[in-house]
Amino acid sequence: MKKYLLTPGPTPVPERVLLASAQPIIHHRTREYGQALSDDIEGLKYVFQTKNDIFIFTASGTGAMEACVVNLLSPEDKVLVVNTGAFGRRWVNIIESFGIKPVVIEYPWGKAAKQHDVEKKLKEIPEIKAIFTQSTETSTGVVNDIESIGKIVAKTDAVFVVDAVSGLGAQELRTDEWDVDVVVSGSQKGLMLPPGLSFVSVSQKAWKLVENSKLPKYYWDFKAYKKSLQEGETPYTSAVSLVLGLQESLSMIKEEGLEKTLKRHAILASATRAGVKAMGLELFAEVPCNVVTAIKVPEGLDGSRLVRMMLEEHGVGIADGQREYKGKIFRIAHLGYMDTFDVIIALSALEIALTKLGYKVEAGKGVAAAEKEFLKS
Repeated sequence: MKKYLLTPGPTPVPERVLLASAQPIIHHRTREYGQALSDDIEGLKYVFQTKNDIFIFTASGTGAMEACVVNLLSPEDKVLVVNTGAFGRRWVNIIESFGIKPVVIEYPWGKAAKQHDVEKKLKEIPEIKAIFTQSTETSTGVVNDIESIGKIVAKTDAVFVVDAVSGLGAQELRTDEWDVDVVVSGSQKGLMLPPGLSFVSVSQKAWKLVENSKLPKYYWDFKAYKKSLQEGETPYTSAVSLVLGLQESLSMIKEEGLEKTLKRHAILASATRAGVKAMGLELFAEVPCNVVTAIKVPEGLDGSRLVRMMLEEHGVGIADGQREYKGKIFRIAHLGYMDTFDVIIALSALEIALTKLGYKVEAGKGVAAAEKEFLKS
C-alpha cells in the first residue's frame, strides 16, 4: 500500500534532502563541516527572519525548549507562560522541573492567546523575567498573535520566548520585526527533515539573561555553543547527516522564496478548511493556523478509530487529538513538503472513511470545495 504522510510532524522529506543526508559521512571537526554549519545558520537566519545568534542542537524541539529555560532563568525568577494547548503545557512542565513556579495564563483548548491578558499580567507582576508561548499550537491548530504580544513585551524588560517548532517556515514569523527575543524550532516539520535537529535564535536582550542565569546546564549551554561557532564547530558531536540535509532543505526554501512558501501553506490550509466544512464538519480552532487543521469528530463517532482506518485501509496518515482530546478531534497537516494533491488525497480518504463509519457525506463534496479554493489562487 502506498502511504501518504499528513501528520504535523514528522512530515514528508523530499528526495533531494534524503540524498543529501545520505552523502558519505564527514568528520565534525573539519573545515568542510564548518562550512556546512555556517551555511545552515545563514539559511536559518533567512527563515527565522533574524540577525540574531542561532544555535543548532542535536535534539528534538523539546530539547531546545529546555535549553531556553536553563539558559535564561535562575531560581526564584518570575516567569509567565501563555498556555493554549499541549505544548504550552510543556513549557509549564519544563519550567516546573527546575523548581520554578510559573505564572500561567491558560486558555481552553481551541482558543487563542489574547494580547490584553498578557499586558494585564505584565502590569500586575512587573518583575516577570520572561514570557513563554507558542506561535502555532500543534495540538489544537490555533495560531497566536505573536506580533501583537511582541509589541507589548518589547515595552518591558522581559524576554519574549516563542516555540515555533511547527510554525517555522509555514506560518508567518518575523523574529526581529515582531520583537521576539528567542525562537525555538525543529527539523521535522516545515524544514522538511527527519527528526533530530532543533534550533534556537537568541537576541541581544535575551543574552542579558543568559549571562546571569543560575540554573544548571552542560549540554545545553548557549555560551559553549557560541564559543564553538567562532571555530566553525559545535561543542559536542553533531548529527552530521542531518546538518548536510538541512543545507538542501534550506536551498529548496530559498529557491521557492520564503514569501511564496508561506503563501503555499496559506492556500493549502484554506483548501483543507473549505473541504472539511463542505462535509459538514466543524473546525476546532478559534483562529486556525496554516500548519495543521484540527477538526471536531462528529457526534457518535470514534476519532481514534477514524485515524486508524485512514492509515490502515487507505495509507493516509493523519493525527489523532492529544491528551484529553484524543478521539474527540483529528488533525490534518498541510506542512512542509506538501502540495495540492496531498490535500486532495487526504480529503478523499476522509470522505471514504467517514462514510464507512456511518457519517453521511456526499461523495466528492469536500474534494470539490478544496479544488474550488485551489482554482481561486
